[in-house]
Amino acid sequence: MATLVQRDKACAVNPLKMSQPIGAALAFMGLRGAMPLLHGAQGCTSFGLVLFVRHFKEAIPLQTTAMSEVATVLGGPSNLEQAILTIRNRAKPEIIGICSTGVTETSGEDVEGSLRAIRQAHPELVGFPLVFVATPDFKDSLQTGWGKAVHRMVEALVPQGPAPVAMSAEPRINVLPGCHLTPGDIEELRTILEDFGFQPLFLPDLGGSLDGHIPDDFTPTTIGGIGVEDIARMGNAVLTLAVGEQMRPAAQALESRTGVPFDLFPGMCGLEPNDRLMTVLSRVSGRPVPLKYRRQRGQLVDAMLDAHFHIGGRRLAIGAEPDLLYDVGTMLQGMGVSIEAAVTTGPSPALDALPASEVVVGDLWDLEQMAAERGCDLLITHSHGRQAASRLGIPFFRLGLPMFDRLGAGHLVTVGYRGTRDLIFAIANLLIADHEENHQPTPDSWRRRDDEEPRHEDRFCDPGSAAGGCAFRMGEEHRHL
Repeated sequence: MATLVQRDKACAVNPLKMSQPIGAALAFMGLRGAMPLLHGAQGCTSFGLVLFVRHFKEAIPLQTTAMSEVATVLGGPSNLEQAILTIRNRAKPEIIGICSTGVTETSGEDVEGSLRAIRQAHPELVGFPLVFVATPDFKDSLQTGWGKAVHRMVEALVPQGPAPVAMSAEPRINVLPGCHLTPGDIEELRTILEDFGFQPLFLPDLGGSLDGHIPDDFTPTTIGGIGVEDIARMGNAVLTLAVGEQMRPAAQALESRTGVPFDLFPGMCGLEPNDRLMTVLSRVSGRPVPLKYRRQRGQLVDAMLDAHFHIGGRRLAIGAEPDLLYDVGTMLQGMGVSIEAAVTTGPSPALDALPASEVVVGDLWDLEQMAAERGCDLLITHSHGRQAASRLGIPFFRLGLPMFDRLGAGHLVTVGYRGTRDLIFAIANLLIADHEENHQPTPDSWRRRDDEEPRHEDRFCDPGSAAGGCAFRMGEEHRHL
């Protein structure tokens, strides 16, 4: 059990965490035809928009109420009203997700009351989905904002009361994925569930909206994801899978509203959690585990055997949101890695089971200092950790959001047998490459470089003698190898 340590610092140096509104906006992007709206200053939205564009390399739908200093002091209902009407008339979204920011939260604006007044003043908005979530950016983090947004979606869009179980060839199963799952992770889970005969409903579904596909026509809203009408049918399911401790409140709300039971998975990276996933799906579906996953399990076990020679014994420094930290950290600890430095963005029950002595709520400066003091030889965090890894002189594996200096961040897969296998290979290959480049000798270290002293066989005797001629020929041969 890890001890949570709160650092008392006056400021964050090289921050690790992203803000709550960013997490809530990302969750709304998993809905079809959605337009996330940040209720605050224009700069709050601009920074978030740039972050998402750099990470996903896609056009991102994100709007703002553009609160000025005067509107902040006097109240911003008029800005909110104008933004909602403009977005609905021009973008024609199916839903608008409204996220508060530090500006509106500090001023104490009653956004829920403003939305009721706006609906009364505009009858065309009656019945139109306007989902508000309070996400002040001066506290908590991206993971918290994501969890709050999904919780509010369930409360606002799922009807109260139990629904009959679908009597069809493909029973429905709900999935509440945490923010640490990429669009690629969601697509992998979708394939697994469909192979067991389920019709999965993901809330949110980034695998349908931010997977990098190019639509036939331009749309100003999200180009995929789960529809509002599908969310309303989530009570017509046999089970809800919640991935990550952050999804527990949303899963509990869905169960209380519909009676659909849920099963919480703290993580889905590693051998043990995927064995449990296969067991649950086989029991609920009444089907045996497909042969393809039995084979993938064998491939994962073999990958663990092959890679543990390179990964085992490493001293890890990792910085991530709590659920991602637990998921990947636990898997690597099972591979023989020692978690020497762990930094996260806030408290979480998931951290209680992390196999580390302590977890620090801090920033990347804290992570760098701890890694240097404790002799860590592997760093895992998002792209803002690249300078720290360079100063430490250790291998750096990018994981989490944002990842803006590499392509394919949205397609990285770490869940399932196959995703875990590929993650293990990627980390092991990184360590192998680092060893070849920075730790001599290697199988190629005998090759002579121009700035090195010549080897013994390259030191020539008198070329006129027999011995000298042999040495000369040996030297020439080595130069041409």
